[in-house]
This record gives sequence, C-alpha cells and structure tokens, in this order.
Amino acid sequence: MDTVKVLLVDDEPDFINIIGARLEEWGYGLATADNGLRAVEAVKSEKPDIVILDYMMPEMDGLAALKEIRKISRKIPVIMFTAYADKSIKIAKKLGVSAFIPKLSEYGDATDSLKTSLDLITKKLKTRKGQGK
Repeated sequence: MDTVKVLLVDDEPDFINIIGARLEEWGYGLATADNGLRAVEAVKSEKPDIVILDYMMPEMDGLAALKEIRKISRKIPVIMFTAYADKSIKIAKKLGVSAFIPKLSEYGDATDSLKTSLDLITKKLKTRKGQGK
C-alpha cells in the first residue's frame, strides 16, 4: 500500500500546523481543510484514506460535515476530535466514526490517542487492500 493520505480538518491554524507536522513525521500524506465545507470538497478532490475531523467548527460543524462525507463514502474511516460529549456523539457513531479523541485533556497528550487510532485504522486498510477489496 502506498502512503496513507490523511485529511485533517480543523478551524484552528495552530492545531492544523502541530497535528499536521506530527502526521507527516509519522509517515502519512497530508491534506488539510479549515472548515466542514472545505472538508467535503477535499474528500471529493483529495480522495483521502482517513479523515480527522474537528467536531466544533463555524459554518459547517463536524457532524454536518460527517453527514455529507457519508454521502460520498460510507467506508472512509473518520476520527473525530471533540472537546464536547453530548447526544451528537451518538449520531456520529451511527454515521460510522472510527474513534473519538478528546481535543484537550489534562490527563494526556491527544497525539498518543491519535497515533493509536491511526495505527489501528491503517492496519485494517492495509489488510483490506491486501485482500483485494
């Protein structure tokens, strides 16, 4: 399998810069979008293997973007960063979110959880492609 391309979506430029640099350091290809509308367009144009999506964004929040992404592809793995736990997470789960990662945590670095989630998803993607699916 070629380099796994990740679409990182967040409205905070500093977050995109820090997490984007980490993703590239880990060997992932990177595409970015700064809001939900651009994320939907990037899913169409960039054809990422994995989407990392912020939950709270202006214009189109992560949940609305996820609904639109699912119209394009039901199979693309989506990891959602969230600082909010509410009933919308249940809706996101129904839309096939692969993992929820707390964006801010006093108990640990979110990048550890992100790396673990990406490793698991990448392993599944490689297995799926290896089986010719």
